[in-house]
Amino acid sequence: MSNAIEARRLLRSHRYGALSTISKKLDGFPFGSITPYLVDHDGSLLLLVSGLAEHTKNILHDPRVSLITHNQQDPNIQMQGRVTLIGNAQLLENRDAYSTHYLRHFPEAEINLALPDFRFCRITPVAIRHIGGVGRIHWIRMDDYMVAHATAFAEHEAALLQQINAQQQDTLYHLLEQNHNASVNDAQAIALDCDGFCVRSGEQTWRLDFADLLTDPAQCRQLSALRYHLS
Repeated sequence: MSNAIEARRLLRSHRYGALSTISKKLDGFPFGSITPYLVDHDGSLLLLVSGLAEHTKNILHDPRVSLITHNQQDPNIQMQGRVTLIGNAQLLENRDAYSTHYLRHFPEAEINLALPDFRFCRITPVAIRHIGGVGRIHWIRMDDYMVAHATAFAEHEAALLQQINAQQQDTLYHLLEQNHNASVNDAQAIALDCDGFCVRSGEQTWRLDFADLLTDPAQCRQLSALRYHLS
């Protein structure tokens, strides 16, 4: 697996990160905040932000930001994998175009979307620093990181999730038990992309990565026929 794919998959496997913006109030000092994020199909990040939030005011003043996340399962902070994404943030106008996709990952955000001052923000990366462990430190090329075939997965994701949840429940249970040692009697696939997919049971969400990068959403029609990467 390439460093770029490993970095993107690490970002996809987590839901929260530390966002740094350039403070308008404090004359250019960095301002940090903890925020949920979603890796979109192309590798850019989607955030739901309030107009009242300090980081939103900072983004409107200066779009340059960074976000870091890390392997939150590893207690040894110096040994764990982590990714810092540096990019430009842009507030998006059409909330309806992103809300369904976002709410599959963060259903608790529905109350925020009922408020008029919440908007989506996209962070388009310009540089990524990936630390995979001791001695594994890389700057990632954007041409290697960004997903060229993202549109096809975005267009077919909802229909594929519906088909998987209707016809492949036993496969979901088996994969969770095999890859995460999780025994569940209820599971719903909530997200699907070229790198893998997410499954929710109750309040727990698991990420399963494909062993090989997929280039066609039709490859996901039978999850049991695919190979998986054990993290």
